Amino acid sequence: MTFLGRDPIDIADLAARVSDPGHGGTAIFVGTVRRSPDDGPVVAIDYSGYEEMAESELVQILGQTQERWPGARVALQHRLGRIVVGEASVAVAVSTPHRAQAFEACRYVVEELKKRVPIWKKELMEDGQTRWSDDGDREEAAK
Repeated sequence: MTFLGRDPIDIADLAARVSDPGHGGTAIFVGTVRRSPDDGPVVAIDYSGYEEMAESELVQILGQTQERWPGARVALQHRLGRIVVGEASVAVAVSTPHRAQAFEACRYVVEELKKRVPIWKKELMEDGQTRWSDDGDREEAAK
């Protein structure tokens, strides 16, 4: 199973992969490339990473998720390459017997991915300039 790709993310496919008739809760997180006053005139983000290490770390994160929430079903996809504003760059789907577990497990996967997986983002600006993002989301996750 590969978690990294360059094609658009199929959210319905992720949801189908975690579907289980014994699970009453499914949580799906979709991270999209954004443009806001705080971010500046971003038109796209170029995602790159140490792919072998990223895949290995994602396998570990999903394994740890299943240890913490036995029976959880987890699917994840992260895009690499140039992704324009409004498109999904990452998606995580988790199903568990109950909704609270699904929310907790989904958040765990997203936060661990942000902390541990070697994927970097270079913001592409409307004037042609670029800047590496330090990912302020990491600071929010630590609070």
